[in-house]
Amino acid sequence: MSLLAIGTLAYDTVETVQEKREDQLGGSAVYFAVAAAPFARPRLVGVVGKDFERGDIARLESCGIDCAGVEVAEGATFRWGGRYEADWNTRVTTFTHLNVFESFDPKVPEHYRDSAFVFLANAHPEVQLKALLQVERPTFTLADTMNLWIDVARPALDELLRHVDGLILNDEEARMLTGERNLIRAAQQVLGLGPRYVILKKGEHGAFLMGGDAHFSLPAYPVTDVVDPTGAGDSFAGGFMGYLAERGSVAPDSLRAAMLYGTVTASFCVQGFSIEDLSRRGRRDVEERASDLKSIVTL
Repeated sequence: MSLLAIGTLAYDTVETVQEKREDQLGGSAVYFAVAAAPFARPRLVGVVGKDFERGDIARLESCGIDCAGVEVAEGATFRWGGRYEADWNTRVTTFTHLNVFESFDPKVPEHYRDSAFVFLANAHPEVQLKALLQVERPTFTLADTMNLWIDVARPALDELLRHVDGLILNDEEARMLTGERNLIRAAQQVLGLGPRYVILKKGEHGAFLMGGDAHFSLPAYPVTDVVDPTGAGDSFAGGFMGYLAERGSVAPDSLRAAMLYGTVTASFCVQGFSIEDLSRRGRRDVEERASDLKSIVTL
């Protein structure tokens, strides 16, 4: 079934203890779409500046992504910079230049509006909701958020949560959103805000899903050589939603399987800078690693 992603296309500058890369292709919607591509043909909505390389659009299209919803605006493309410490868990943002994304007014093309599965990547909740309301009757909508919007746009975020089926966030964001230190109670409180399901990402410690008819937890896939964790959360969402769109189901067994595929696609993401490892992975690679993960977690 059809899958729509709305979010950022960006150029990132990432520094680790081993290496620094400048102006590499990134952005939440990019990572999501590339991760989802082995399962479905993602439709992409976002905005880039005049400086965005045509070759990068061609690169995304070569992955099987429909880029007809990418708008080119006057100005520069969103840019972000970050530095990771040796433990990979500590990240310092060195700069954020919103550029054309600052005035992003999402326009979902007419032929995208029948999308059954929708991912609202991290953005101001008013922008997310405006995009969502252009989709006719989605089967399942998953939204991402961050601590900034919890802090400065809480009323708009609360309104968004009444319109989505799922929310994905990390443990720090869950605690900030609910005021609960215990993650189980935090997840339960998030469900009380509107979504039917909440996914809590715990980085190297995996993720868990909670909802009225589903409660499931998985460890992260053990990656021995982490190169760049940027985009891992969006890649998880891409694998998760891509699998659901392919199966056309949000039944509890489908959601549990989607958690596994999200975990696997995130593991490919961290093995390279930008989408360099993720973009070369086909369905066979995904299934092989999914089989490995099943063997790890099965008694």
